[in-house]
Amino acid sequence: MTLPPWLIGLPDPPRMRATDEWAIEQRGIPGLELMERAGRGLADTVTAMVPDGPVAVVCGKGNNGGDGYVASRLLRETGLEVRTLAAAPIDELRGDARVNAERVDGVEAFDAAHLEGCAVAIDALLGTGFSGTPHGAVADAIGALNAAGLPVVAADVPSGVDAASGVVEGEAVRAAITATFAAAKPGLWIEPGKDHAGEVRVIDIGIPPGAPVDEPDVGLMDDGRLLALLSSRAAGWTKFTSGHVLVAGGSRGLTGAPCLSAGAAQRAGAGYVTACVPASLETIFELRLLEAMTRGLPDADGAHTAAGVDAVLELAARGGALVVGPGMGRSDGAFAFARDLVARAEVAIVLDADGLNAHAGDLGALAGRGAPTVLTPHEGELARLLDTDSDEVKNRRLEHVRAAAAQSQAIVLLKGDDTLVAEPGGLVAVSPGATAALATAGTGDVLSGVVAAMLARGMDAFAATCAAARLHARAGIHAAGEKGVDGVIARDVIESLPFART
Repeated sequence: MTLPPWLIGLPDPPRMRATDEWAIEQRGIPGLELMERAGRGLADTVTAMVPDGPVAVVCGKGNNGGDGYVASRLLRETGLEVRTLAAAPIDELRGDARVNAERVDGVEAFDAAHLEGCAVAIDALLGTGFSGTPHGAVADAIGALNAAGLPVVAADVPSGVDAASGVVEGEAVRAAITATFAAAKPGLWIEPGKDHAGEVRVIDIGIPPGAPVDEPDVGLMDDGRLLALLSSRAAGWTKFTSGHVLVAGGSRGLTGAPCLSAGAAQRAGAGYVTACVPASLETIFELRLLEAMTRGLPDADGAHTAAGVDAVLELAARGGALVVGPGMGRSDGAFAFARDLVARAEVAIVLDADGLNAHAGDLGALAGRGAPTVLTPHEGELARLLDTDSDEVKNRRLEHVRAAAAQSQAIVLLKGDDTLVAEPGGLVAVSPGATAALATAGTGDVLSGVVAAMLARGMDAFAATCAAARLHARAGIHAAGEKGVDGVIARDVIESLPFART
């Protein structure tokens, strides 16, 4: 698998371990030297915080603990008071970790009381090879670190977080900073691990490039390179060259959602937008959408029915992209409309909201589509699509977004501050974050319109979805700067989209 150039690779632990072994065995860099550099990076991170008081370094028995022992020694050499606390007896350590532990004087068995009065702590308990639930003395130490309320610098990964996936099965350290070695790991950028990692700082430990290992299958979106892919209107373009977007949705009491999707598509660059809405509600849309066209479809008491599908397909014959679901409602007729439309449409489709719910438990029905398909669920919608529990999706986001992409043979965007975009082959792109201002009604409808605008210009579906995710995030940040986090509404995000490209 080859990462596109706009993704920064996030190697999982096996890939990182293979890279370390290559550096040691093929490039002749001693393991002790790599550990020394990692420990120095930890120590430098702590000294930059200018701690006014003792530093607690809490060490486990693996190489992560060895990094902690190096940091402890180096911090003492700067004149700081350091409390080196072992969660495992030194005689249980092996290899380089044992060597570095024996270089430190005054190591004490961990006790929560040793954290009292400290200014900062280093978490060097569990490394990137950990998965599952912490137990015993390590679990006790994690609990004590969290209870102490100290700023914590985590070595490579916060203890208790699965570095490969971000899964947290028990208690995990909540770090202020994670000093991660050589490259960031997926679990530092994917929730719930991301919430434990704090600020992620990559420490260069001198591993040369060129390790013959598989490229990562998870990458962090790089805004500069990703948004450089976007086209802009040029002389000679028409409104259809700029992109034709259709939005099929709306129902009684839910007219706002398709308006937001339509408006977002326009602000994201689409030149021609048509809202396909229940005929009995068309006047409402005519009044709200000044620059968009509307097409009234047969309805039953303000809800779509399958009788409206042919009219949408006729409009879609011009090409472009189709959003299905915003404000559509969950009537039997609306679900039949969505399923038939998605099955028959030959244009790119963005499936959102009740368009997703219409396919709950039947993702395989989407696999046969010939045109690109993008799904934009939140955790609850993804759980319904996969017929599982939303808490399972919440804690295993990477696993579930990949499963949905494989089953549907579609691009799946799982919403969140760590928005994940998965393609059917297993490649996953991770958004580096947005703003809490987006936690308000209608912003998901805005996102679906932005995705459709990107697709309508013929952009590759995976890249288009990632670009839309970042435009949406950046627009939210811009809107929050003007309105404040709690003052942002979905329309503000739409108005900020033109500023999100730069």
